[in-house]
Amino acid sequence: MTLLSLTDLVATLPRHARLLGIDPGKKQVGLALSDVSRMVASPFQTVKRGKLGQMASFIRDLAKEHEIGGMVVGIPLSLDGSFGPAAQASRDWALALSEQTGLPVCQWDERLSSSAVNRMLIDEADLSRARRAEMVDRLAAAYILQAALDSLPR
Repeated sequence: MTLLSLTDLVATLPRHARLLGIDPGKKQVGLALSDVSRMVASPFQTVKRGKLGQMASFIRDLAKEHEIGGMVVGIPLSLDGSFGPAAQASRDWALALSEQTGLPVCQWDERLSSSAVNRMLIDEADLSRARRAEMVDRLAAAYILQAALDSLPR
């Protein structure tokens, strides 16, 4: 499998297939789902980051259950937009996950997504640090996926 542009990814999908948004962290992976019209991203869940094979199996099961046709994986570009070691690791992981799940994949800039979500949770939701930590990964995945969905032509 290869990385696709978001436009090419969407062009390969069946009409009502959902997209899975993924915020790959070092310890946890945040997941979000689009609706079938691919207009709204919703936080789904957070899973512990383990071995790639386990993650691929989990995502294959999700794909069957929720009719997921493709993945949008966050890529941590440097603040200046350059492609550093973290971005390369994310790219390699996304490609390997795509290969093992059979789902097409694209990457979307995730710069500051977790920071934006944390700010929102502090400023607007007034949540404790422990409660924020529990929610931030899946909310960041939704933030990434929603940005990608918003960029699609309607």
